[in-house]
Formats: sequence, C-alpha cells, structure tokens
Amino acid sequence: MKTVELGSQGLIVSGQGFGAMSMSGVYGASHDEAQSIATLNHAVDLGITLFDTAESYGPFENERLLRRALGHRRDEIVLATKFGLDFTDEGEPGPLDGRPEHIRRAVERSLRHLGTDAIDLYYMHRLDPDTPVEETVGGMAELVAAGKVRYIGLSEVSAATIRRAHAVHPLTAVQSEMSLFSRDLLDNGTKAVLDELGIGTVAYSPIGRGFLSGSIRSVDDLAPDDSRRGLPRFSPENIAANLALVDHVRAIAERRGATSAQVALAWVSAQGAVAIPGTKRRSFLEENAAAQNIELNAEELASLNEAVRPDTVSGARYTPQQLASTDR
Repeated sequence: MKTVELGSQGLIVSGQGFGAMSMSGVYGASHDEAQSIATLNHAVDLGITLFDTAESYGPFENERLLRRALGHRRDEIVLATKFGLDFTDEGEPGPLDGRPEHIRRAVERSLRHLGTDAIDLYYMHRLDPDTPVEETVGGMAELVAAGKVRYIGLSEVSAATIRRAHAVHPLTAVQSEMSLFSRDLLDNGTKAVLDELGIGTVAYSPIGRGFLSGSIRSVDDLAPDDSRRGLPRFSPENIAANLALVDHVRAIAERRGATSAQVALAWVSAQGAVAIPGTKRRSFLEENAAAQNIELNAEELASLNEAVRPDTVSGARYTPQQLASTDR
C-alpha cells in the first residue's frame, strides 16, 4: 500500500483508508465481532493505516470496537474520528453543537472510548448552523495546542465555509461523500478550493454505498434493516434506472481484469482523494486494497465521466432532511 501526505500539514496516511462505520449496524445487523476484529487487523497487515470512525456510529460502539481491535497496534495506525451531535453519555442524541465547550466534552469521551491519549485527525461531523465555524475551529485548535488532537478537519462543508475555517487554523482534511455517483465536490468547485489551500480530500462511500460494486441489482438485495432502503437512490425505481450505469463500470472493469468496485475506487484515486471504503469481510477488503494497483487511463476516465454524470444518475444521495444537515 502506497502512502500519501494528506493535506499539507505533514500527516502521512495510506493511499486508501478504512471506513469502519458499517461494522456497527448501519447497513443491517452488526457483523460478528471476532470477524470484524480480524478484518481490521488484516487491513493493518495490508498496509492500511488510516481508520475512520465517529462517536455517532453506534453511538460510541464503533470507537470502542476500534479500541478492542487495534489498541495493541496504536503506533501503526492513524485514528480519525468525529464529533457533532450533543450526545448524552448514554448515547441519546441531541442537536448539532459546535461550541468549544461541547467539543471539549466530546473529545474526552472519544479519547476514552478509543483508548488513546491523542486523536490523529479530529473532524467536525456536520456544521452547527447556530455556531460560527470560526468559533468551532477555534475550539478544535485549542485541542491541538493541548496535545489531545494532532490534526483537524471538517465534513460535508462548502468552499466558503472551508475558507473561513482554514483562516482560523489550518485544516488537514475535508471528508465528503465522493464517488462516480456523487461528484458534486468536483462539479461545484469545492475540490479545487481544497487543492488550492493544500487540504486533503477524504472520500467516504467511494463505491456508492456498495451500488457501484454491481452486487445490488434490486432492493431485495438489501437486508430488511439496511439503512440504505431509506435513501432515494436505493428506491426500487432508482435502482432499476441506475443499473445501466453500473453495467458500464463493469464493462470497463472486465476489460481491465478488475472488479467494478476496484474501478470505482480507482476513479476516486484519480481525482486526488483518499478513499475510505468500508467492509465487514476480509475478501472484500483485499479486493478494495488491490484497487491501489489500478491506474485508469485517459480514455477510461473519459468514458466513465461521460456515462456516469449527475444528469444520468437517478435519485439523490440523501433525503431532503439529511441534505439539510450538510453545508455542500
């Protein structure tokens, strides 16, 4: 696994990271913990160093899982987690809270759950509309000065917010949904601003929440309790409408002797982003990691960009309520 500098503040990570969210029941029932721990350790063995979680996954349980799985390998990994909602210690969610006093409480809880003295990369999960981003980032900067956090970042924010935040304290990364199906980070100019300011781009759901792997052909392929059933893009009619796009990706993959998921990940890498695909299975982990060996040529990239465009993808990535919490 190659390594890259994420942003321009000196944080070195693997060229592909690991998103641990799905191990805590988001896409159906949680995986067997022993298998999850084995998968996480196998990721480290493959050279993956960047592991992404959040206090809201579970809530709290995903951070605790990473502690149980990788606590003995803490010096081999880069831990990234996020704060946002004002949770009680029992896990009851409150409103988004970007005030420094909340951030101080949240970081202490995450440090405890992760079993570490310092978080490598600490994100604001969603922007608090009632707190100026300058105030929020100022509170995060205090954590850096105190040695509790090494680097800071934001998630799902606009170019204007990024500029305001970066002026208070340098951002190392911005995390957003990014895939062939979700390209607005490129189309709305946000990625250009990140590159201009030397801020790294971390792409979550880089395989389109599994859709671009080709394994989802109907809504019946999703477990009854899978949260994707509530997303517009995974309605029966939108799944059917998007299958032709998935098949286009598969055709390119077959010519390369690769899988559809690998081509989807290679496309994200070609945009200069670090993808953090998640999986519960070691076989899929190995498949994802092998995408680092695929470099799409100009013809393949042009074909993908022409076929899979915002106007050809059916269904929004989030519901209107979920989109309202983003600052994209």
